[in-house]
Amino acid sequence: MVSKQKNSSCPVACTIGLIGNKWKLFIIRDLMLFGTKRFGELRKSLTGISQHVLTENLRELENDKLIIRKVYAEVPPRVEYSLSNIGKTLKPIIMSMVEWGTLYQNGKLK
Repeated sequence: MVSKQKNSSCPVACTIGLIGNKWKLFIIRDLMLFGTKRFGELRKSLTGISQHVLTENLRELENDKLIIRKVYAEVPPRVEYSLSNIGKTLKPIIMSMVEWGTLYQNGKLK
């Protein structure tokens, strides 16, 4: 189901609708910085996230075409997540957030 914000005529509302919660931002950040990850690796790197919330956010990111889920036919099954080409276009946004957050934390914004 697509949210109203994703279909909004406002580009900011659309972007927030796609990546506007902290877990989605952290998932995208981890995949951007560290590359392809398995479910367990993501869960370990995202302190405080429940299995249910991680699963839900991964499904939404996949449905929105921001990440790719690859299932390997192995025993036990292996599933890996990576950024899609569309997801990779979020890099300037995430890097701007890193830059701004660093300046803020260091008291360099007036």
